[in-house]
Amino acid sequence: PLEMSAKKPVPFLRQVVSVRKKVQRDPRFDDLSGEYNPEIFMKTYSFLDSIKKQEKEMVQKQLKKCRNVEQKEKLQQLLKRMTQQEQAQKKQQHMRERELALKRQQRELAKQGKKPFFLKKSEKQKLELAEKFAELKRSGKLESFLSKKRKRNAIKDKRRLPSQKDL
Repeated sequence: PLEMSAKKPVPFLRQVVSVRKKVQRDPRFDDLSGEYNPEIFMKTYSFLDSIKKQEKEMVQKQLKKCRNVEQKEKLQQLLKRMTQQEQAQKKQQHMRERELALKRQQRELAKQGKKPFFLKKSEKQKLELAEKFAELKRSGKLESFLSKKRKRNAIKDKRRLPSQKDL
């Protein structure tokens, strides 16, 4: 240690030993980690899908065997979360495939010499909604979906109306 005079006042922030400060970096936003490509990511980590499937089956088996109410509730929540994640992943994959199909179509039109036409966000949403309705009609769940939507809209409308107290 460095000997210092006792008569001299010690500086408030005295650096005893210089320590190199660790630079924290977030791989999500750092260029060193490379560019994010969802297709490559899905191909690289496709083995996780099989592991998730096995885990889901294991949770289902545990749920059948379980007698404890609290444990059963936790397992049901876990199973529900797993299925929701699976559905979200399928939906995301479907959206990606649709976008790729639109891009391919535009490339074909460009090769033929036509001017490329890109859909607006609202047009994409309309196409998505039409596809959703077709899927619901095919599965036979359209009527229940529409009734739920009507109820939701009615509740929103009721909320927007002025209450009797205000009048």
